[in-house]
Amino acid sequence: MESNMYAVIKTGGKQYRVVAGEKLKIEQIPAEVGAEITIDQILMVGEGESVKIGAPLVAGATVKATVLAQGRHDKIKIFKMRRRKHYRKNQGHRQNYTEIRIDGIAA
Repeated sequence: MESNMYAVIKTGGKQYRVVAGEKLKIEQIPAEVGAEITIDQILMVGEGESVKIGAPLVAGATVKATVLAQGRHDKIKIFKMRRRKHYRKNQGHRQNYTEIRIDGIAA
């Protein structure tokens, strides 16, 4: 029953389709490694043919997850240049992330 249940969650300004047991990297949230978190911004819950779509959120639906790690993505390079103007600018950026494992979806 729980194996084909999925949800669309919203966190960090992004939307993710999640199933139980899945690991994913989301925008950083303040939580200790090993902590249980509850995500209550559920936009949609689906199981087989039955689909519940929120307006905008599904009432009473939650997703339980465990924080696995806090880390930083690989560095990206930002290079800006104006041709013939003697202007060059190098910049790097590493985005923080929180890795979570989805434990269960409660509709």
